Amino acid sequence: MTIFWLKALHIFFMVAWMSGIFYLPRLFVYHAQTQEQATRETFKIMERRLWYFITPFALLTLVFGVALIWQYGAAWFKASGWLHAKLVFVIALYTYHFYLFRLMKAFARDENTHSDKFYRFLNEAPVLALLAIVILAVVKPF
Repeated sequence: MTIFWLKALHIFFMVAWMSGIFYLPRLFVYHAQTQEQATRETFKIMERRLWYFITPFALLTLVFGVALIWQYGAAWFKASGWLHAKLVFVIALYTYHFYLFRLMKAFARDENTHSDKFYRFLNEAPVLALLAIVILAVVKPF
């Protein structure tokens, strides 16, 4: 029964985290497009609040994911090749998460050097990682 609760919480926090991961770069798109300082200041507040709102979800996703691995045990972990591949994508998403933090700080200092097109691409990038993670977790191809 514990496994099911851990899985449910892991999935819940992952979904909450991903919603923010998809929305924050969209805010960057709009922020990069605006020329009005008052609007930029509003975006700075929105971006900062969103990043700090979703970061606990990222941490709780990690906590419940590690708890699941712990519950299943070392032998299961060693035998689960699909999980090792999944963890590569998970690490990429955490790297992406903290890269968004760097971009947010650049916007906060009015030092953005990227175009709205860059942020549009950046906004779509985690979709592929998420797709790979879901396929690996559900299909377990190896």
